[in-house]
Amino acid sequence: MSDASNEKTNTMNQTIEQIIQRQSRPRLELPAPNEAELQLVLRCGLRAPDHFRLKPWRFLVLQGAALIRLGETFQAIKAKELGELSEAQVQKFLNMPLRAPMIIVAIANIQEHPKVPPIEQAVAVGCAVQNMQLALASMGYGAMWRTGDLAFNPAVKEYFKAQEKDEIIGFLYVGTPAGPVKELTEQAIEEAVEFWS
Repeated sequence: MSDASNEKTNTMNQTIEQIIQRQSRPRLELPAPNEAELQLVLRCGLRAPDHFRLKPWRFLVLQGAALIRLGETFQAIKAKELGELSEAQVQKFLNMPLRAPMIIVAIANIQEHPKVPPIEQAVAVGCAVQNMQLALASMGYGAMWRTGDLAFNPAVKEYFKAQEKDEIIGFLYVGTPAGPVKELTEQAIEEAVEFWS
């Protein structure tokens, strides 16, 4: 086998192994990606499938004080919705964004298009998030893709200057994994796939 063939096989095997081993890492700490690493991660996101090249994505990178402000916003929105919050609830909403040193907010800017329905645009942004997760894993970082009711809350959309038709696809929490890796349980192909001929 030639050197070029060996290199191609090694690259393929590394890529496939990274995809198979990828898992969410809920416990994240410093350091987060530096500026150069983050640029690469974002570039990977922008390579997601994109029908008619609508570029339906918008990413907001939050760190430091922006995470604190987001927690305060979550707490204020939930207090307005639910009325008086207990101290435990206040702390919960304030601390939600502090579970990682960086959050990438992925928003689908839904556009009217006769051949690209809204769901396809939202899926494109989801593919971008997955590309970023794989890039982060290849650099030794961890990520956790979170949504929850706040991702679908109109007041949260407004905070991020998203239009009513837009969708928050997720909050990608990013950092260095803390704690042990859980054993992966791989789903059997037969449970999810049918072969038609």
